[in-house]
Amino acid sequence: LVKGDVQIITANPKTSGGARWNFLSAWAYAQEKGGDAAAEQFVSELYRRVPVMDAGARGSTITFTRRGFGDVLLVWENEAHLALQENPNQFEIITPSISMLCEPPVAVVSEVAKEKGTEQIAKAYLEMLYSKEAQRMAARHFYRPTDEAVRTEFKARFPDLKLVGIDETFGGWHKAQARFFNDGGVFDKIYRPQN
Repeated sequence: LVKGDVQIITANPKTSGGARWNFLSAWAYAQEKGGDAAAEQFVSELYRRVPVMDAGARGSTITFTRRGFGDVLLVWENEAHLALQENPNQFEIITPSISMLCEPPVAVVSEVAKEKGTEQIAKAYLEMLYSKEAQRMAARHFYRPTDEAVRTEFKARFPDLKLVGIDETFGGWHKAQARFFNDGGVFDKIYRPQN
């Protein structure tokens, strides 16, 4: 990924949640191989190769697939599958050996749901979200299922890879945000836009 003259397209981790996951995945990959110094060097080199940095993941996908910028696109797994589906035979999906386990939170805010009269349906949605039926639906739309039986059903679609958690690897989002993405954080120190 960081050899030769490879150009990488990824969104800006200062503005995109998906891009933060990309950054942390790259950091975790290199950190496992050689610690924080190796991770900083690897991620610095990766971002030196980013000629265009869109505000969000979808914008980066369009920059790569439609505008033709870059050699490699770092993006959500489902977004990569959708790009391939929209552009058959134009791209290849490469699954890394390690990535982040992305678990966006979901909750029912009881006060709001009660006020709007939607508490019962909100709770039913939350309960259904992790059912086998919902997991199958998610997998059909290129999201990795968390249910082991469903994951086995879709094994061909989702190659094995090591997934690391935000809490275990980075001390949670609060610490990761402060360390890497807040003003003056690691990203600001390593990223130097090309002129």
